[in-house]
Formats: sequence, structure tokens, C-alpha cells
Amino acid sequence: MASSLTLFSTFRGPEIPKSKTLIFSPKFSKNNFMFSLPLFQSHHGRFKICASISTQQIRTSPEDLVSSILSKVKETDRGVLLTKEGHKEVAEVAQQLAKYCVDEPVKCPLIFGEWDVVYCSVPTSPGGGYRSALGRLVFKANEMVQVVEAPETVRNKVSFSAFGFLDGEVSLKGKLIVLDDKWIQVVFEPPQLKVGALEFQYGGESEVKLEITYVDEKIRLGKGSRGSLFVFRRIG
Repeated sequence: MASSLTLFSTFRGPEIPKSKTLIFSPKFSKNNFMFSLPLFQSHHGRFKICASISTQQIRTSPEDLVSSILSKVKETDRGVLLTKEGHKEVAEVAQQLAKYCVDEPVKCPLIFGEWDVVYCSVPTSPGGGYRSALGRLVFKANEMVQVVEAPETVRNKVSFSAFGFLDGEVSLKGKLIVLDDKWIQVVFEPPQLKVGALEFQYGGESEVKLEITYVDEKIRLGKGSRGSLFVFRRIG
């Protein structure tokens, strides 16, 4: 933060003021603010102090950014309840965090573990049709978890309650393929659906591509090939 201090003085001859006066008058602009302090002194005239303080180059630590992004997505049903402006704020923090990402994050052991999907900019990206506007009327997502196991196994699980009383879950098992220093591809087997005592497999194989834009001990950020943003919080 840069600051400058300029002192101006104007002499008007002898005078005896009744009191000393201190006035604070802030003036703001986009990147700095200015204030003036007119001060009346007996027998010596008037002194005016003007200061300009720049607010540019305010740096935020990765720890602060992690806390910020987690607070913005908290209790938003993984982003569904956020406004357009709220999604924009999350994206801005994610963009700042990306500057602190380790080199070659696909090789970082921190990507392995159990992760809670706490946010996605596109509701249907995690959970597919179960997370569509119609699907959310029937299915309430209880948890959305992704487990990344060394060296190349990914397991996704979405547990839900249907109609408010029938519990179930959809699980996917996939193989992780490293594409480059930041991008991975996961090829999933057909999903397994379990509802009550029933369990069966349906559909076919699927695949996703994801760029790892940030990872640490607490969170992992990913961006899909179509631009959807994911925030994962470590739970194990």
C-alpha cells in the first residue's frame, strides 16, 4: 500500500480564533481515497493536510481465499440456491486461488482422498437428471461424495431420499487417465442404482474430463471441459 502526505500552509496574518477546529472530509475514487484536515492555529494562520492512500495491490492469502469460497457455497444446496451474482463471486475467488495452484497438480498426492462435492456451477453436472429442476422435486440429495484412490480409481456416490421417505443411492466406478499436467479423464462404468432392497445396473459407460485448478489439504477445485466449476471439500 503506497501513501503520500502533502502539507500546505497559508499565512493570513495574526488572528485569534475562538476554538480549534478539526474537520475530516473523505473523498473516494476507484483505487484510492483522499481526506483533508483543516487545522486552525492561533497567531500562526491555517494549515491544511491532505493525504492520499492507494488501495491497489491488496493481496489475499490462499488460506483466506479457501475460507471465502467455502463460506460462499455453504448451505446453497451445492450451488443450486445461489443467485447469478453469487455464482460470479465464487468464480472470482476460484480464479484467484488458481494462481496459487501447485505445478503439475495431477501428480500431487493431495488429489487422493475422500471429497464432498460442495458446489457446482451447473446443477446437473454432478448427479445428472437427479439434480435437474424436475429431479430435485422428487429426489433430495443427502450427500455427494467422490473418492480418488491411488493410482487410478475414482468412485462417485450420490445418496438421496425419494418422495421424502425412500432412501437410495447411485454409485459410479471409474478409471482415472492423466492427459497432461492439469487435465484428467475419468471413464466410468455403467452406474449402480440402489433403492431400498433393490439394486441394479443401468445405462452405459460415460466419461468426463476435468482440469485441476487448485488443490490443498482442505479443498480441490476442478473445471469441466464445458466450463462447469466444481468445489470439493476434503472429508477423508
